[in-house]
Amino acid sequence: MIAAMARSLLDGPAFAIATGLGSGYAPVAPGSVGSLLGLLLFWPMRTWPATWQAGACVVLFVLGSLAASRVSKRVGCEDPGIVVVDEVVGMWVTLLLVPVSIWSAAFGFFLFRAADVVKPYPARDLEQLHGGLGIMADDVAAGLYANLVLQVLVVAGRFL
Repeated sequence: MIAAMARSLLDGPAFAIATGLGSGYAPVAPGSVGSLLGLLLFWPMRTWPATWQAGACVVLFVLGSLAASRVSKRVGCEDPGIVVVDEVVGMWVTLLLVPVSIWSAAFGFFLFRAADVVKPYPARDLEQLHGGLGIMADDVAAGLYANLVLQVLVVAGRFL
């Protein structure tokens, strides 16, 4: 009885985290809505020291992996569409160590969405990891690809 109550008490926070505060329930393009949430949540973080930004990415990755595992088990689907915390952290990784302006943020959003859809190697293979780790890891890889392109554009002077 107590174990069942404890499990149900964890469901609320797990669903809140995994669904990006409910943005994963968007009727159209929940992944894009989750990515937009990630962009909005990163905006105030853009002024933080890089170590804090990286730390926030790590914390969200760990919490998101746990929450995504729990939600995927609860709904009986390996990678449910309502889980968008992976898009949130992927967007954060996209913007990590980038001088964030309205232009770099917008371009980063589109780069990340493209990388998340295409899933260049090894991102697609990372989906095969077990549970929430697999749900999260491919989006972090997509975020790394988008980040690299943004870094090149910043060095080239396109987004200052």
